[in-house]
Amino acid sequence: MTETVIEPINDQQKSEVIQQTEKFIRLAEKKFECRLPAIALKFDLKGRASGMYVVRNTVRYFRFNPYLFAKYFDEALTSTIPHEVAHYVTDVLYGLNNIKPHGIEWQSVMQSFGIEPRATGRYDLTGIPVRRQKRFSYRCACMNHQVSSSRHNKMRKGKVAYFCRKCGDPIVPAKENHPS
Repeated sequence: MTETVIEPINDQQKSEVIQQTEKFIRLAEKKFECRLPAIALKFDLKGRASGMYVVRNTVRYFRFNPYLFAKYFDEALTSTIPHEVAHYVTDVLYGLNNIKPHGIEWQSVMQSFGIEPRATGRYDLTGIPVRRQKRFSYRCACMNHQVSSSRHNKMRKGKVAYFCRKCGDPIVPAKENHPS
């Protein structure tokens, strides 16, 4: 049996996502009597998350997963978009450093949208491309370890050290350290 490969959302669906996002932003402006600055949308998110509100320095934007949106389009429109817009609204109204990500402020925004405040979605990722990290061979006094590329790079740069949970010795690169 061959697995069906999910294609990302098309331009028409992207347009619907943009319209739905703008709808919830306008609704928030009305309910909270505020003006929300324009915000960019990107359709570049991969992995298990369907959406993400991002703040980098002073730039705010939404990232949406075009594959999960394709597979769960109706749920994305009615759940993911207001979820991320609620993060944006609470950031503008309260500041991210002053509140919990899914705290009472975020919950109240979701409720003002008429939506049950749920923190995360659970999705079947069958047919959706998922990024897999390379693994690197490491060892300690008692055993061999496989370390993700993220951890490998941090150790290589001297930013962090990891220790074996069994023997407590540091985990060091194996002699021939090739990704597996």
